[in-house]
Amino acid sequence: MLPKVKKVAFILVSCLLFLAAKAQVKHKVMVIPFEPKLYMSEIDHKINAETKLNQKEIKEAFRKGINAELARALKQKYEVLDLLKDTAKYKKDIINIYKNITFSYEKVPDQTNYKAPVEEKGKKDPTIKNGQILVESSTDARFMNAKVTGAALIPSLYAKHKTDLFLFINQLDMFSGQAAASDVGASTERTLTLHYTVFTVDAKEINSGLCSIKFPSDANTPAKITSGYVSKIATEITRRIALALSKTEAAPKK
Repeated sequence: MLPKVKKVAFILVSCLLFLAAKAQVKHKVMVIPFEPKLYMSEIDHKINAETKLNQKEIKEAFRKGINAELARALKQKYEVLDLLKDTAKYKKDIINIYKNITFSYEKVPDQTNYKAPVEEKGKKDPTIKNGQILVESSTDARFMNAKVTGAALIPSLYAKHKTDLFLFINQLDMFSGQAAASDVGASTERTLTLHYTVFTVDAKEINSGLCSIKFPSDANTPAKITSGYVSKIATEITRRIALALSKTEAAPKK
């Protein structure tokens, strides 16, 4: 009897170790920065007045700051590869990614019952002219969604970096609010919005949309805006990714 008991115990321990190892497997997220042309800001003159940075430097400060905040939040749950952590090392990857994606304005998905947005038939994609996005007016809230056009892109990135999740930052918007006419001298509150898309290693879109936050008119440096406000957006996007993964990974068990 004793050998049988030992055999059963061995099998149970092996199963537990297997399950524990499986539970400890972490996803690895690649954070892909927005293209400089997909930057919409009404406050650059304020940032320039305080920092003396030119527009190109302001854009780059936000690209790096946003990626850094997202990486910091995501590291609480996953391994992370921030493509702007070492621009010399990952420059070719960034160029290759930009060559193999396109963008489409689509209806903002409901995060409480997320379904990947479907591109509307007959809808014209936005065009870029003189650095500005041109799009048909619509009463429906829309966001800039990323589409992978090169079939080999994600498999090649996985093979090279072992990243199985891909967070695309598609566009950054920063708009000034308007103080009421009666509020002479009142400070205006601004809105910062990130457009993003998340793909799995099989190129499935598991989450996308907008994430916005209000910030005050006295925040006029990229560092202050990213650390104080984008950090909260990063936490929310991390939460959305975790929820999307839990649903995706639970689906086969149904």
